[in-house]
Amino acid sequence: MFGQTSTTTTTPPPTDRGLEDLDAAALAYAARIAGLPPERRGEARDDLVRFALPFAGRLARRYRGRGEPLEDLEQVARLGLVNAVDRYDPERGSFTAYAAITIVGEIKRHFRDRTWGVHVPRRLRDLILEVGQATAALTSELSRAPSVAELSARLETPEEEILAALESAAGYSPASLNAPVGGESSAEFGDLVGESDNALESVDDRVTVSGLLHRLPWRERRILAMRFYGNQTQAEIAARFGISQMHVSRLLSRALTWLRQAMLADAPPPWQNGAAEPDPGKTRISVKQNGDRVVVEVGGEIDRDGADQLRRAMLEAVTGQPSEVVVDLVGAGGFDAGGIAALMAGRDAAERTGVPLRLTRVQPAVRRSLTAAGLAPARD
Repeated sequence: MFGQTSTTTTTPPPTDRGLEDLDAAALAYAARIAGLPPERRGEARDDLVRFALPFAGRLARRYRGRGEPLEDLEQVARLGLVNAVDRYDPERGSFTAYAAITIVGEIKRHFRDRTWGVHVPRRLRDLILEVGQATAALTSELSRAPSVAELSARLETPEEEILAALESAAGYSPASLNAPVGGESSAEFGDLVGESDNALESVDDRVTVSGLLHRLPWRERRILAMRFYGNQTQAEIAARFGISQMHVSRLLSRALTWLRQAMLADAPPPWQNGAAEPDPGKTRISVKQNGDRVVVEVGGEIDRDGADQLRRAMLEAVTGQPSEVVVDLVGAGGFDAGGIAALMAGRDAAERTGVPLRLTRVQPAVRRSLTAAGLAPARD
C-alpha cells in the first residue's frame, strides 16, 4: 500500500569480492529480531547461521592435518557458530571477532578433550596448541626451527613448561603396541617393551621361606613339598606316610601356621616349644630273631648311604640259615636305586642258600617301586 514503508531488514548479500560482511549481517539480524517474540526468531537465526557458514569453514580448515578429519572439525566449527549467534549482543562489539573467538575455542576444546591418546592436563594441552602455533610463526620468520628459549620468549612462558609441552605432545597420538616393527619381521612394537617381573617382588619371601623350611621337622618338610611342589592330594600323601588324611590336614595346617608366624616375627618361634620330632627320614635297620625265623625291620629313607647297611643286615640274616627271612618295610619311606639294589642282593643271597625271603607290610608308593624292579612284595 502507498504510504507504508516495510520495516523488514534482510541479511545483506556478499560483497563484490565474495567476502561476507558478518558485522553488517549480524546488526541486521539484531534489528530484525528486536520486535519479534522468541518463538518467531528461528527463521532469522537460521539465515544468519547459513550466511556465516563459509566463515566457520575457513576457521576449521586452519586446523586440518592434525590427525582429525576435516568433516569433524567443520561440524565443531558450526556448533561454535550457532553458540556465537545465540549469545550475540550488538552492544558488546564486533560479531566477527566474537564469532571467531567462539568457534576457535570450540575447535581447541575438541582437540583437548576428544583426540588425546593419553591423559594430559588441560592447561598443558592448551599450551601445546600455543606452542604449535608459535613454532609455525617463528619457523616462517627465522627460516629455521625455533629454540626452546625463543618459544619461551614468544609465549612469555618459562622454558620448563615449554619443554613439558613438547614432551607431552607425543601423547596426542601414541604408537600402537600392535604396530609392526618393520621389514619382513612379524614382530610387533609391544614385543620390544619390557614387562615388570611380578616374581621379583616375592624374592625376599621365597628366600625367607626357604630358610624357615629347614627348621621344620623332616615329615612336615616332606608333606609341604609333596603338597605344594608335587601337587599331590592329601589322600595321596596319607597313603605315602601310612597315616589318615585328617592327620595330613592337621600337619599341613600346623606347619603353615608356624611359617606365617615365623615370616612376621623378627626371630622364628620354636617348633613345638623347641622339641624336635625324630627324623623319620633317617635310615633305621634292625635284625631280630623270632623263633626259627629272622625279621629285618627297615625304616626311614633307604638311599645310597643306607643301602650298605641294609645289604649287610640282609646277608647277616641269611647266613644263619633260618627257616625264613621276613623284611618288614612298614616304616620304610622310600627306596632309591641303591636301596633297591641292596634288596636284590639280599634276595639273591637267600636264593643261593635256599632260605625263603618275604617282603611284608610295604607302603603303596614303595610297593610300586619294588614291583617295577622285579621285587614282588607279599600281599598283607
